[in-house]
Amino acid sequence: MILGIHHVAVGVPDFELGLKFYQEALGFEVVQRTDFQGDNPLADEAIGVGKVSAHMAMLKTSNAYLELWQYTNPKPQDHRSQPMDYGYPHFALQVDDIDAEYSRLMEHGMTFHREPVNFGDISAIYGRDPFGNVIELYEIRDTETAQLRRD
Repeated sequence: MILGIHHVAVGVPDFELGLKFYQEALGFEVVQRTDFQGDNPLADEAIGVGKVSAHMAMLKTSNAYLELWQYTNPKPQDHRSQPMDYGYPHFALQVDDIDAEYSRLMEHGMTFHREPVNFGDISAIYGRDPFGNVIELYEIRDTETAQLRRD
């Protein structure tokens, strides 16, 4: 069963400026910050891209999370959209049984590059809707130890 949207990802060309804007201008709080340097096989598997190098921060507001990314590898392409254009880098659906949702969503035309990846207290996998938009399935199995708690 889909529980709701967990977070929306935003790609930026300048991570520190992005953090400053989302914190100071929009009032988001940083709850997690990670740097990937091409040496995180679990991240590579979940995202479906090898040797990921990026800065990432999970930001929280009163009722939503926003995931800020600046990829350095693979090199990002500048496809800044207008309001009428399609797509976001990805959004995540929080689920309560990632394996069941993975199977069910494949029957509805979603494609995945592999099965869900187990990170311990969470599992995640990126897939694509029938139009190619990237959607992450995100399961929190242990709210006491998961890096991102449901509030």
